[in-house]
Amino acid sequence: MRVLLICDAGDGLLDLALRATASGHDVRVFIRKYDKLTRPIGKGLIDLIPDWRGAMDWADLVILEGNGVYLADMAVWQRRGVKIIGGTPESAAWELDRKKGMEVFRKAGIPVPEFREFTDYEEAIRYVEKRGEVFYSKPCSDTADKSLSAKTGIPEDPSWMLRKWKKKHGRPPCPFLLQEGIDGIEFAVGAWVGPAGFADGWEENFEHKRFCAGDIGPNTGEMGTVLRYTRNSKLARLVLSPLEALLDELGYVGNVDVNCMIDSHGSAWPLEFTMRLGWPAFNIETDLFACDPIDFLYAVAAGEPTRGAHHLDQVAVGVVLALPPYPSPPRDYAEIVGVPLYNAGEGWHPCELMGDQEADYSSAGHYLGVATGTGETVRQAMRGAYKTLRRISMPASPFYRNDIGNGLRKQLPQLQEHGYASRMEFQHVGGPQPGE
Repeated sequence: MRVLLICDAGDGLLDLALRATASGHDVRVFIRKYDKLTRPIGKGLIDLIPDWRGAMDWADLVILEGNGVYLADMAVWQRRGVKIIGGTPESAAWELDRKKGMEVFRKAGIPVPEFREFTDYEEAIRYVEKRGEVFYSKPCSDTADKSLSAKTGIPEDPSWMLRKWKKKHGRPPCPFLLQEGIDGIEFAVGAWVGPAGFADGWEENFEHKRFCAGDIGPNTGEMGTVLRYTRNSKLARLVLSPLEALLDELGYVGNVDVNCMIDSHGSAWPLEFTMRLGWPAFNIETDLFACDPIDFLYAVAAGEPTRGAHHLDQVAVGVVLALPPYPSPPRDYAEIVGVPLYNAGEGWHPCELMGDQEADYSSAGHYLGVATGTGETVRQAMRGAYKTLRRISMPASPFYRNDIGNGLRKQLPQLQEHGYASRMEFQHVGGPQPGE
């Protein structure tokens, strides 16, 4: 199959490009932010092209890396019959405009946490000080400033963050929500959707966003994830199935994920949409395919049956390997580009890497890739992922979180009391078994 990958940075789809090529597909990759000195992702590994437009009529399947660029152009090509995995400006708004996302949930009859939109810091400060509670601030637009998604403070000083932002920005760079904080367990569910509706299987996942073990420190976006595919998902019945008609009306083709908080009473509160391939979730998901991922994605885009595409109820764990100063941007790319990586092998999914004549790869950034493992239980999958990481060797002090998945030992029984994550086990009943 002829496959065109359209990327903003390239780190998300490098792994798929290499796997698709190894499976015999003809793959071309366009990377908007490609730079041979500071971001040479994929150099020497894949067929990089200077412009995606000339390859659209050539491609049997087009896959977008994210919501960043070219969404408005895709609608034109879809009308011409091109099979595309990716969103539109309207679908991206479900994720990027948090107020819009909350309104979509409400339209589908899904309860959401209390929220209020603001365009002025002073008004927001008065609101939280009057309430005396902690809220979560979320921008209502696409912004590169991830610090705008944060807690507004601590119970003793709930408006501290807002006062800091007022001092820094004067006025908000975009409208923002203050959303009621919900105590509980963070748990998400996703699915693939296209002209035929939802594909077979629900992807339940647990993200680990914090920098340090124990879920403390700054929010990096993602340090690792535990996920599985299943046909029986209470969370999907509550927060995904009611969206099917709206997704069909939207004409969306791709992956939709709803991140939720499950409170102590078992209520699921949706926090946000992801309307694109998730990272590192898709890298991890490739280990659970029972078929060629490209064939599956083509079937989704074409509206064809997809039953049996994933290994159901098997657990996959992925752990991000990075170089300092991740998650902060480097001051000098020369310090992080060109570091050799050895002993990659099975269970390794490259992200910010390029070819190297002496090693398996060399670094093309500081988000190096994702190590994965699979198993019948979370513990088995964790062992596989960390075995891969221990095998990899490279200078320059690469690092990773050493506890991805550990929290599920306590969280899974709590969720299962309310009917969630059914039949998912941290370890076999009676204690660890061989391989755990």
